[in-house]
Amino acid sequence: MKFFFILFAAATLAMSTVVLKPGDKAPDFTTIATDGSHISLHQFKGTSNVVLYFYPEDMTSGCTIEACNFRDSHDRFAATHTVVLGVSLDDQAKHQVFTQKDNLNFPLLVDSDSTICRAYGVPINSARHHAARWTFLIDKNGTVVQTYHDVDPRTHSEQLLKDIAQIK
Repeated sequence: MKFFFILFAAATLAMSTVVLKPGDKAPDFTTIATDGSHISLHQFKGTSNVVLYFYPEDMTSGCTIEACNFRDSHDRFAATHTVVLGVSLDDQAKHQVFTQKDNLNFPLLVDSDSTICRAYGVPINSARHHAARWTFLIDKNGTVVQTYHDVDPRTHSEQLLKDIAQIK
């Protein structure tokens, strides 16, 4: 029994140690969005870059600042053929309240079981059930162009727009 537990613990650790870097293929996923539709990463392949940003919790101060900056820059992202997708461990109902309260104009994705976080190696604070504030810039081919860890929610959208301008 002790041997089984050690193997299980090692396998669990390995699943959470994914480290994506520029040049890696972005893991595909399908999940529920704010409006109840299903969104998959592969649906943007060939047509749009993707800003896949993970954040701790709907309607908290830093997360609201970051989301509102993405909202306010929506047209600038669209002009570069880039979609913004927010991901947290919150459920669809909470995403809907956040979206309505702050007039968000991009989808928030449900990752209640942390499947997407694990696929991207995003750390989770298990005591608070919050994802770390990480972002992945993914090009139209589905390749990770840049990763961002512990970002400043006040300036992050501007940094992304600068980096998107460098994508060939």
